Amino acid sequence: MTEPPEPPAAAEQPDSGVHTGTSGRASGGTSGGASGGAGTPPSGPGPSVAARVAGTLPRSVSGRATLAGAVVSGLLILAIVFGSRLLQDFDSALLPYAVASVFLAFGVAYRYTVWVSAPGARRLFRNGWRSLFSAENFRRTPTALPKMIATYLGFQKFLGARSHPRWIAHQLIFWGCVLAALITFPLTWGWFTFTSGSGSGPGYEMRIWGIKIIGFDSLNIIGWLMFHGLDIAAVLVIPGAGYFLWRRMKDRGAITGQRFAYDMVPLLALIIISVTGLLLTFSSIFLHGGGYEFLAILHMVAVVFTLIYIPFGKFFHIVQRPAAVGMQLFKYTGRQDDEVFACRRCGEAIDTGPYVENLRGTMRDLELGFDAWAEYCPRCKRVLRGNAYLTQVKKGFK
Repeated sequence: MTEPPEPPAAAEQPDSGVHTGTSGRASGGTSGGASGGAGTPPSGPGPSVAARVAGTLPRSVSGRATLAGAVVSGLLILAIVFGSRLLQDFDSALLPYAVASVFLAFGVAYRYTVWVSAPGARRLFRNGWRSLFSAENFRRTPTALPKMIATYLGFQKFLGARSHPRWIAHQLIFWGCVLAALITFPLTWGWFTFTSGSGSGPGYEMRIWGIKIIGFDSLNIIGWLMFHGLDIAAVLVIPGAGYFLWRRMKDRGAITGQRFAYDMVPLLALIIISVTGLLLTFSSIFLHGGGYEFLAILHMVAVVFTLIYIPFGKFFHIVQRPAAVGMQLFKYTGRQDDEVFACRRCGEAIDTGPYVENLRGTMRDLELGFDAWAEYCPRCKRVLRGNAYLTQVKKGFK
């Protein structure tokens, strides 16, 4: 078994289980390296890296991100104008929601462009798309993509392995938000409308871009579901968000690392939106519109705030998650080739060869100087780090 080179000083050692994820940062993980000799001592990062990162990179990335945001928001404005038949079907009362959605489009495009500009994210993003459009992968594993979408994106089975209550709560929030988005955005943009020939029902027609799709009676079950879809979404979201809010107030582990603006505000926003939405329905049915205007303004403020918050807070993982499907597909297709790399020290399986070679490439891009150490499992990295500490640091106290 090939032994690693003499470790450098402890201050230069990689953390245990180095894994460069889609965010481009080094964090704990299980990846190792696919190739490259462990006998070559890793070199330290060059002094020009920080200067180069602080110099031209942010400016170029910021410029591309701003351009991407402007293009996407401009396209959305055009889609709203033409999708509502030159604003003929656009409801002016929903203007604040539409404006917030344009800001949302700009923020998402801007943040996404910055995100994929990081070396780790860029490599995984590129490899994910390459795996997605690979004819060879489709021929060998035609069900891989639908399986990844269903298990990883839709039902998020990886959460169930951590905790079944957390998985259930996350599913309630996920499907509630999906249902609300599918209803809210097209209505806000004027893409589909509900019209009645008599002006007050009970017969209604649902039209998309001015084209009749279905006619229904508002008094039957179909009509009830049509007009109460957002209420159903709220009923799904409230218990899910409530569980996570309770957990963040009771669970010691969650309390230790949480931040109010990042962890608590999203949950409170979801609950406020859902509760005020239900109260609007309650007011119109049981209170004959009493307090409706105040509730409508409160609901609108909560929704607009949340839409603008999405690109810059915890909700951004909603946008990132589909890209993770490509990453999982990349790893899955690597396993089909039996390219599982083993730790150079203990022989334990680490990950697929292509995936950990991707990790090594990311480290080389960042000039971290630790790519040779990716060939070791997390346990061996901890051992090597401890040995380096004993040999390089503790000897100074003897």
